[in-house]
Amino acid sequence: MNPLLAAKAYAAVQGGALPTAPTAPAAQSGFADLLTNVMGDMTQASRAAETQMASAVQGQGSLIDVVTAVSSAEASLETVMAVRDQVIQAYQEIMRMPI
Repeated sequence: MNPLLAAKAYAAVQGGALPTAPTAPAAQSGFADLLTNVMGDMTQASRAAETQMASAVQGQGSLIDVVTAVSSAEASLETVMAVRDQVIQAYQEIMRMPI
């Protein structure tokens, strides 16, 4: 199963909270741009979770909002880690190929 497809399916169920692949054609956007966008989205989700936690500690936020933000950040981080693992695995397979 492709991690990006899993992330898209989860995002569709959750209302688009997870990073998705860019809609531009692949010729205009490279793999590095995709990774940059995904990392930026993951960072934004983490910061949103931190903001929700800080407001809850101050007594201004809802516990439900905190749990939702933390779950979204966790899912985003797991998606990035899954993509990283697949890239490392592909690199190792390429390095094992005979020349």
